[in-house]
Amino acid sequence: MSEELTTDMPTKYDPTAVEKGRYQTWLDEELFKPSGDQKAKPYSIVIPPPNVTGKLHLGHAWDTTLQDIIIRQKRMQGYDTLWLPGMDHAGIATQAKVEAKLREQGISRYDLGREKFVQQVWDWKDEYASIIKQQWAKLGLSLDYSRERFTMDDGLSDAVKKVFVTLYKKGLIYRGEYIINWDPQARTALSDIEVIHKDDQGAFYHVKYPFADKDYTFNGKHYIEIATTRPETMMGDTAVAVNPSDDRYKDLVGKNVILPLADREIPIIADAYVDPEFGTGMVKITPAHDPNDFKVGNRHDLKRINTMNEDASMNANAGKYEGLDRFEARKAMVKDLQDQDLMIKIDPIVHSVGHSERTGVQVEARLSTQWFVKMQPLAEQALKNQKTDNKVNFVPDRFEDTFNQWMENVHDWVISRQLWWGHQIPAWYNKKTGETYVDVEPPKDIENWEQDPDVLDTWFSSALWPFSTMGWPDENAADFKRYFPTNTLVTGYDIIFFWVSRMMFQSLEFTGERPFKNVLLHGLIRDEQGRKMSKSLGNGIDPMDVIKKYGADSLRWFLSNGSTAGQDVRFSYTKMDSAWNFINKIWNASRYVIMNLGDMDKPTLPAQADWTLADKWILSRLNDTVKQVTALFNKFDFGEAGRALYNFIWNDFCDWYIEMSKEVLTGDDAQAKANTQNVLAYVLDQTLRLLHPIMPFVTEKIWLSMPHVGKSLVVADYPVDHPEFDDTDAEADMASLIDLITAVRSIRAEANAKMSSAVDLLIKTDSSRLQTVFKANEDYIQRFAHPKTLSIGADVTAPKLSMTQVISDAEVYIPLAELVDLNEEIKKLEKEQAKFESEVTRATKKLGNERFVGNAPEAVVNSEKEKLADNQTKLAATKQRLADIKAQA
Repeated sequence: MSEELTTDMPTKYDPTAVEKGRYQTWLDEELFKPSGDQKAKPYSIVIPPPNVTGKLHLGHAWDTTLQDIIIRQKRMQGYDTLWLPGMDHAGIATQAKVEAKLREQGISRYDLGREKFVQQVWDWKDEYASIIKQQWAKLGLSLDYSRERFTMDDGLSDAVKKVFVTLYKKGLIYRGEYIINWDPQARTALSDIEVIHKDDQGAFYHVKYPFADKDYTFNGKHYIEIATTRPETMMGDTAVAVNPSDDRYKDLVGKNVILPLADREIPIIADAYVDPEFGTGMVKITPAHDPNDFKVGNRHDLKRINTMNEDASMNANAGKYEGLDRFEARKAMVKDLQDQDLMIKIDPIVHSVGHSERTGVQVEARLSTQWFVKMQPLAEQALKNQKTDNKVNFVPDRFEDTFNQWMENVHDWVISRQLWWGHQIPAWYNKKTGETYVDVEPPKDIENWEQDPDVLDTWFSSALWPFSTMGWPDENAADFKRYFPTNTLVTGYDIIFFWVSRMMFQSLEFTGERPFKNVLLHGLIRDEQGRKMSKSLGNGIDPMDVIKKYGADSLRWFLSNGSTAGQDVRFSYTKMDSAWNFINKIWNASRYVIMNLGDMDKPTLPAQADWTLADKWILSRLNDTVKQVTALFNKFDFGEAGRALYNFIWNDFCDWYIEMSKEVLTGDDAQAKANTQNVLAYVLDQTLRLLHPIMPFVTEKIWLSMPHVGKSLVVADYPVDHPEFDDTDAEADMASLIDLITAVRSIRAEANAKMSSAVDLLIKTDSSRLQTVFKANEDYIQRFAHPKTLSIGADVTAPKLSMTQVISDAEVYIPLAELVDLNEEIKKLEKEQAKFESEVTRATKKLGNERFVGNAPEAVVNSEKEKLADNQTKLAATKQRLADIKAQA
């Protein structure tokens, strides 16, 4: 028994009081660590490591809540569970944050130097890692902090070096000069998927390129017309190209034109890359500033002239424009072209332009020497694995197509970044010979070598996360042998390309195993209007603010209950109010139960022979809920699981069973009272266990306040299927009783009669089952319907002036002549008659359809037949009643 056992619970759910100190207690008792039971099945999850760029947002809260729900349930089910925490150094993103902070102080990383700058980033990391861990605690995440990792800790650095060196020696990593995406603010290369395309205002600048031969004309002109959106790159032009099949320009191929502003001759060449249908069908070729032009240049052995510095200012190759920012250079060039009568016209346009995902600046296509991963062999291996039993299961499965399409069309991955924060590339260049040395360990004569200053793309290290965190490359590491491959990855669908796919091909390449069995993909959290949350819109929600107001359990309930795999979810304070109200309902129901348990030591179900109809019914409903929730959790359908829990708790347990228990608890039968107390306590205990993975704080608080066995719900047994609880007869009988009570309440409400006023109640039914059920449970009917007199039977005659409700196999009458407008009653019955006629017509038509009867499952056809018979009975009774009233009116 716990020292927290108490009947003194406040009347209102106070999340702050409930959650206070609870998380630290769990940590102190080491409840989140793996059980170490070698007989138990292992179940592991690695957390998608949040970037140490800042605080967690609602998307992180959603992502980690789903993981916590999974791991808490598996832990309770007896699995040897590991949920491994950690964080990502996030390369460019973190460096950009620290550089922005330094800019506010009027200094740059270059003022500090590499070593001091990197120390500043470590300080930033320590600050935000601490904040993130505080947020994890607020959310109640059951992480094993003894295994916490960071993508730049020593073990992960060893894994990164091993992978780089191995891929290099296999010829899958190479160094070469290519056009890459360049972020001029961060001064680093970007991969294709780190570039976001946005619509920008721009223009087509139509420029004259005069013929070198001053006497030559084409279409009566001494120049050709070239349209460009980027005049600032013109100084890097080395050719003009036309399509070889374009008859308009076949005579121009081989001629030279003068590059405007540069007074340099460039040739007109023919290349199939040019689209004859686009614009004039002639394009300028700038091999150092455009990826397609780069390929054309390679085919025609054109010179590559880079006209920009790393910060996108113009360099010496730009002539008089040297030193100008790229956009200032554009303005200056446009003015000079106009002044020299070389500008034909300027057409404003809106076009899609690449921007850096991290810094937001416009990306440059830049000629650069970089390190690349050769993707085709790795992609083919991952695609091939998806056709085996060892495949990764995507949830929802439609995202497997997204993965396959990307892998089938993948480009080589540029992995070098011109940053100081990250894993420095394990490559050295000989100071004298220029020879390249790549290995895990530096050269022994290090004084003769200089290490490549670049670092690796942050995704290179996070791609190894599922196995590097488990001790790999030591394949004998205990965690690697026990918990890898992991079971489930939970992440957003927006990083399938960035992260999921890279983990898959790296894991297959280096461990021969898939990194995880399942990948559960969720959507984005949007605001109430369906907009993506962003700083620019100012519509972001801090999960810590939500927790402060509503509690972690309310937020977790909202995030899990609104969760449909692969779909976005809209945050709403109205839904948060509903979540808090639901927990308050649970709190007050639990308070009532605990206050009425007397001196119970632990819940013990009475002998089955002593169960009342209500007992049989609630235990059958509980068992059905256990089976539903378990099956839905296994499918990661947390939204439907939440609905099943809500309906059972709110409707079955609170609204009916607890209310029915009051009749027994206030009675004189001591044995019946003890039996009901035990059933109440047992159902509450099992319900709290079902809820615990979603609402860990409040369930723990309530459970420890009631009679229980064990120290914490965290490690308590999860409910299991009890076939002996299944009782379809009890469920049917109780459903009839509930229908009756609901019908009486409905009549009273319609007639505006107080629920407490005694009335004569007549129930006409030919069903011997119903007669038995209603007579055996008169106590409940008395409590909930308040009849002055109660008549049940087949020979009951409807009073002349009465209100009526038709339920399955029975008619309910209450004589309320003085409150009833007979004309209104006729209208009501005519409306009900039309409803029942519509249902009969629908079912008759459906059952008359040979295709439906022949193809539908037998259970579905039988269900339709039952509905038809039920509605035919109700229709006949309604018609008869309508005729009777019309005769009286």
